[in-house]
Amino acid sequence: MEFTAHHQVLGAVFIVAVIMGAVVNKTHFCTMGAVSDWVNIGDTGRMRAWVFAMAVALLGVIALEATGAINLSSETFPPYRSANFAWPRYLVGGLMFGIGMVLASGCGNKTLVRVGSGNLKSLAVLLVAMVASYLMLWSPLFEKAFLPWLQPANINLAQHGMPTQHAGDVISGLFGQASSKANNTALALMVAMGMLIFVLKSKDFRGSFDNILSGAVVGLVIVAGWYLTGGPLGQSWKEYAEMATDIPSRVQVQSYTFVSPMGDTVRYLLDPTKLSLINFGVAALAGVIAGSFIYAVATKNFRIEWFASLGDFVHHAIGGALMGVGGVLSMGCTVGQAITGMSTLAIGSMLTFVAIVAGAVVTMKVQYWRMMREA
Repeated sequence: MEFTAHHQVLGAVFIVAVIMGAVVNKTHFCTMGAVSDWVNIGDTGRMRAWVFAMAVALLGVIALEATGAINLSSETFPPYRSANFAWPRYLVGGLMFGIGMVLASGCGNKTLVRVGSGNLKSLAVLLVAMVASYLMLWSPLFEKAFLPWLQPANINLAQHGMPTQHAGDVISGLFGQASSKANNTALALMVAMGMLIFVLKSKDFRGSFDNILSGAVVGLVIVAGWYLTGGPLGQSWKEYAEMATDIPSRVQVQSYTFVSPMGDTVRYLLDPTKLSLINFGVAALAGVIAGSFIYAVATKNFRIEWFASLGDFVHHAIGGALMGVGGVLSMGCTVGQAITGMSTLAIGSMLTFVAIVAGAVVTMKVQYWRMMREA
């Protein structure tokens, strides 16, 4: 069988995801845990690791766009910088995802890592989230249940002089100024520097090898995804797809996200002989699980874990459903929007990040209140 550009991209995506899965397992990088540590014990270590990943990814995108290696203002998957500012989707989907990840004891990426470590609770969450994501992507559910009341509130930024939802374009448009690539780059650098100052001013963070390693690796993984699909190999990939008899799925500029790939994985599993359905996201999902599994076995940390009670199962199943629906609705998760999307400096990604954190914080507060009430 010919080793095409398509195989090269998917192979590289899988290998990078294996590294990500192993490092996240080792360092306990967890976005839900980051919010929990901050809210419950005032520890910001993992929150700073999350922000560090954003900063590294943003700096990588700045460098790639400045050199002309990639262009994220054209079509991407998801359309992060789209001039169609679908704020209800970002807000409602983000809140749903934030609530869901608390009930499910982890975000999409962490769920995959735990599956690789033998956690059957997370496997159940993954299966529910996969079905929910599939229904949102490949059934009439979104069009019938969400689109009629969400779409009318969307804002077409192009009508207001904003060609994209890059924060620089939006700010320029608000002040009646023409968009400028130089100004956008300068703003992105300022945001990245602000993130780094927030992260590195903490002595505890600077002294934590795991937090530094996890933030750096996750951020670089996002940069790698953008380069693989938007750089020279990505161009060859698109040219191959245009000539292919059986057109591969989702041949677009993209990077790592973990909710829509769950639905795409179900789509492939329903027709496993159709190899063209194995796309970037499916390879990434499998790679994270594989990397976590390899690390867990190598360090003898592979452990089977199951639910403590029926109530525990119900909570996790509801969480998985909310993550699957909310993640597709908001066009990303705590990695797909809050790191990959943030690397594009899209205001929709910023809104989603805030909504996810808000949903998680409120859910944690409610859980604590109920626990104290029952005590």
